[in-house]
Amino acid sequence: QVQLVESGGGLVQAGGSLTLSCEASGITVSLFTFGWYRQAPGDQREFVASIGPVDKITYADSVKGRFTISRDNTKNTVYLRMDGLKVDDTGVYTCNSPVSQRTLPGHYWGQGTQVTVSS
Repeated sequence: QVQLVESGGGLVQAGGSLTLSCEASGITVSLFTFGWYRQAPGDQREFVASIGPVDKITYADSVKGRFTISRDNTKNTVYLRMDGLKVDDTGVYTCNSPVSQRTLPGHYWGQGTQVTVSS
């Protein structure tokens, strides 16, 4: 049974940083593409970043240069380091796998973690 469990969200001021974690079980992070998606209130869910088995990394244009996706194979965990946070980054961030074509979500979703950026 596949489970993705996110953590690390919270309330932060604009310009601050947060690191989100996605701990996976039942699926190996080094073998599949994992992605982060976010959804703001009233908006559709959008792609944020993905990392593939050979470290092929893709970012949404809105987060390039500010967010960093990585993984720790020994912990079977994927991370999203978010720097220079903006109010527009507010939303529920959810981990997903297996991502296809770098940005299309797959079958497995976590429960999400709330990120709130205040001005």
